[in-house]
Amino acid sequence: MEHPENDKAYKGLKVNDGVERLDSINPYLSLRKRKRAINLSVDEYVEGILRGDVTVLSRAVTLVESLLPEHQAVAQQVVERCLPHSGKSIRVGITGVPGAGKSTSIDAFGIHVLQQNGGKLAVLAVDPSSERTKGSILGDKTRMERLSMHPDAFIRPSASAGSLGGVARKTRETIILCEAAGYDTIFVETVGVGQSETAVCSMVDFFLLIQIAGAGDELQGIKRGIMEMADGIVINKADGANVDEARRAATHYRNALQLFPMPKSGIRPQVLTYSGFYGFGIDEVWNMIYEYIEAVKESGCFEERRQQQAKYWMYEAINEQLRSRFYNAEGMPEHLAAFERDVHDGKLTSFAAAGKLLQMFDEMKYSK
Repeated sequence: MEHPENDKAYKGLKVNDGVERLDSINPYLSLRKRKRAINLSVDEYVEGILRGDVTVLSRAVTLVESLLPEHQAVAQQVVERCLPHSGKSIRVGITGVPGAGKSTSIDAFGIHVLQQNGGKLAVLAVDPSSERTKGSILGDKTRMERLSMHPDAFIRPSASAGSLGGVARKTRETIILCEAAGYDTIFVETVGVGQSETAVCSMVDFFLLIQIAGAGDELQGIKRGIMEMADGIVINKADGANVDEARRAATHYRNALQLFPMPKSGIRPQVLTYSGFYGFGIDEVWNMIYEYIEAVKESGCFEERRQQQAKYWMYEAINEQLRSRFYNAEGMPEHLAAFERDVHDGKLTSFAAAGKLLQMFDEMKYSK
């Protein structure tokens, strides 16, 4: 390259050519991307999951959560192939109000289980999605410092995407994949925003409700619906000056539980206090869970509950597929937009518009 500054007319100036600029892109990067882009077959997914390959398991979960029809077709085959290898874990659902310390507690619970019992632990943590952008921070791993570094722990954060009770749409299928991969303890952490927690209760063996004391009216947290589903209630942050508050809150909850009908399991929920941050009372919490699991297995309630859950999720799958077929029907987006304008302009009621849209969908379906 010629530099005019090097002309003799410009005394005292000299511009060097400098060094040749090297390619800033790693030459191996494109090769890695190509390898990563290669889709695995159903057999490769299943074989990888059964041998406990975390990378293959993660990719399979991503496939399950995908909304693309081609991904869903492969995911269903993988789940069906893994189903005979599942069902051997203890599934624990964990919910509670925001700020109750769910993620910190799961970190403490998980380390306790791995140290005491060994085995492998999977944490399916559901992050709340933004109602505006549908995005999610997915920051649960930052609050599970010890578990996130443990070789026998698998933490999978998922966005709730507005699904029922804050539970990700495909969490149940993810449980099956994790069990097939050899994870014998499964935690399902819900958003805990006060919505229906029926979904998580219908996929776990023990439903744990975490509460805190000293945050206002103690009776405010005693909600009939959520407490009737809980198999155990624990008061977190029972440490320092908050110990007496936690014990007082536990007494309130025990008294309230006496007014509720006896659960189908025949075991009235216990109320315990503990500190997830300091690790106080963790043994007692897990003794409660293990004693409950042993009791319901002996009485036959454990197997009956899992059978009821399978039936529940069959109907949920039907509802989901009908909804998907309706919204993805040919020409439906245009029809929806037209009826939205009529409802907005007051030409049609919401119920009349819904009825006409469903009628159009039926006619489309039967005309094929």
